[in-house]
Amino acid sequence: MLAAERKQRIVEYVKQKNVATVSALAKEFQVHEATIRRDLAEIEQEGLLRRTHGGVIVDKGANIEPAFKDRVSDQLDQKIRIGKYAASLIEDGDHVILDSGTTTMHIAQHLIGRSNITVVTNDINIAASLRDSTDITVIVTGGTLYHASFMLNGMYTDQMLKSLHVQKAFIGTPAIHPKFGLTHPEALLVPTKQWMIRASQEIIVVADDTKIGKVSLHNVAPIEDIHTFITGSEASGLQVESFREAGVNVITV
Repeated sequence: MLAAERKQRIVEYVKQKNVATVSALAKEFQVHEATIRRDLAEIEQEGLLRRTHGGVIVDKGANIEPAFKDRVSDQLDQKIRIGKYAASLIEDGDHVILDSGTTTMHIAQHLIGRSNITVVTNDINIAASLRDSTDITVIVTGGTLYHASFMLNGMYTDQMLKSLHVQKAFIGTPAIHPKFGLTHPEALLVPTKQWMIRASQEIIVVADDTKIGKVSLHNVAPIEDIHTFITGSEASGLQVESFREAGVNVITV
């Protein structure tokens, strides 16, 4: 059996069973477990399945973003590390955009005590976290308030962003893929992220490793628009390499 045919049949097999172990797949297709692992790594890059410890499951993608209250504590240690490193990239005199999100919140928290920085954000939580940092200029975009997350979004948010030019934009995402770039399940949130990207000279995506390989319904930005991707050290070597091959500077922390 050719490798391409075997991979197609692996996808079909796992979709029927929802989950499968490496050993079960090796027995089913009569190949070594090392061969199955290579197949699964390639299949995962296509966003068709997601590997787990010792096996693989059907990847449901990022069709629904979890509630804010659930995202706050999810992958917390990883988000803190990402936030700390991302904050270290912000230099004195920089004008930066911090996208709304639970990872970008940790960037703001690591800016407390800094000076001579301008932060533009559509996140009330981020703005509030910098309320005592009087040497940081905080610009809140305005817009329609999303009560569950304290995010601002919509026409007024976009109008504000259209008038700005910054050095760096730190963008959060529920889905990032080396082929399909940034995608999002909610169409109403896409324009604001796109205007953030257009307003910035350097695009830095911050997302934990669980977002890698996921593809959602709406395009936000192609992978070519991303300069740097900061994620946790939990990301596999193959995942990291797939982004580097696409021209993205990947930093794991």
